[in-house]
Amino acid sequence: MNSLLFTIVSFIVALGILITVHEFGHFWVARKLGVKVLRFSIGFGPALWSRTGKVDATEYVVAAIPLGGYVKMLDEREGEVVEEELARSFNRQSLPVRTAVVAAGPLFNFLFAIFAYWLVFVSGDVGTKPVIGEVTPTSIAAQAGFQVEDEVLSVAGRDTGTWESVVYTLLSESAGNGDVSIKVRDANGYEIQRHLPTVQLAKVMEDGDFIGSVGLRVRRPTLPAVVGELVPGEAAQRSGVKSGDRVLTIAGAPVSDWTGFVEYVRKHPDQTAEITLERDAQVMTLQLQIGNRKQGDQVIGRIGAGVYVPEGMFDEYRAEVKLGPFKAIGASIAKTWDMSVFMLRMLGRMITGKASIDNLGGPISIAQTAGKTASIGAIYFLKFLAIVSISLGVLNLLPIPVLDGGHLLFFLVEGIKGSPPSEEAQLLGQKVGLMALLLLMGLAFYVDISRLLG
Repeated sequence: MNSLLFTIVSFIVALGILITVHEFGHFWVARKLGVKVLRFSIGFGPALWSRTGKVDATEYVVAAIPLGGYVKMLDEREGEVVEEELARSFNRQSLPVRTAVVAAGPLFNFLFAIFAYWLVFVSGDVGTKPVIGEVTPTSIAAQAGFQVEDEVLSVAGRDTGTWESVVYTLLSESAGNGDVSIKVRDANGYEIQRHLPTVQLAKVMEDGDFIGSVGLRVRRPTLPAVVGELVPGEAAQRSGVKSGDRVLTIAGAPVSDWTGFVEYVRKHPDQTAEITLERDAQVMTLQLQIGNRKQGDQVIGRIGAGVYVPEGMFDEYRAEVKLGPFKAIGASIAKTWDMSVFMLRMLGRMITGKASIDNLGGPISIAQTAGKTASIGAIYFLKFLAIVSISLGVLNLLPIPVLDGGHLLFFLVEGIKGSPPSEEAQLLGQKVGLMALLLLMGLAFYVDISRLLG
């Protein structure tokens, strides 16, 4: 119950921050360009809190449904405007002013992402050192010449201090053309350029284990096969496994480490295996009923058990990327740009059927991730906020009426033809846009619920 409450609170906090940033962009630019703002609302529905500001008597509202927000401006199309305030009405503004006000929301989402990444880089982004622990024979990586103990220094010219940055940069580049250049330092200290074809990267980017599908494994310490956290209600707990159990054998075969145990489970979905455990200095036998989950086109085994990690074991494998305030500006801008381009490319691949809709995430996925990142620490929560803020910026710039991008599309038409589209055309566009948005939201909910149901 506490975990669920924490997830809900983290989700509301995240949405509150990001919605406020987006709507504040519209609000601030409108004010600066002389447009009168009537209401600034975070959320929809009944007001939980409100007050009237001193400037223009703007009403500030926090509403009950935290799934969006809006800035209501003075506009003749929405009500009668007294003559002395006509000049401050949104519909009376020049095309550049209206464009700036509408574009400001998504722009502020991108600016917030840059600021969040800047805080991360200045504070120190902690991750795993990008050192290769294993190269799968005949894989893409093996064909490119990667070796065990290679340390990845950069991908496509971008420094990669952690495995996370390697993964994100590779995913971004996989949607491009040609080869991706990767600089590594080998076990002898020599710096070498290796190359991965984007055509082959694109084929494996749908897999849940992207780096593993490329043929690379992270260098990690050998973890003993000791059970740590258990997922309530899943196969391991139902079979009687407890935290602290050491797995000695599975299906009669000795288990030397956690990796070997996981590999057996993954390869035997929906099967029952006899396991021998050591618990409190006593040896016991259980029947482990292995569950399943879908990963790409495969069905793999799953039992809902994590590994116990002794304190300090990962210290030598940990990397920290910490930049000075000025260098962090460039790095955060580049990171935001890369993520924006990657999201656009992924969206294009989903529309054309080249990428699975499983890549979509709705409110349930966002809430779960908000809770997980917030529980790990502020740096991870900041990175989560940056990614979602970029997603909101990209989504709102899509040329779909009812979104900011749809309004900008109408403004573009107005700039080309010298007059706004007809009211009939705009109304039709609004209806089509609303239908498209509802379908997208419905699809995102469907994917979320499908994940929950396994």
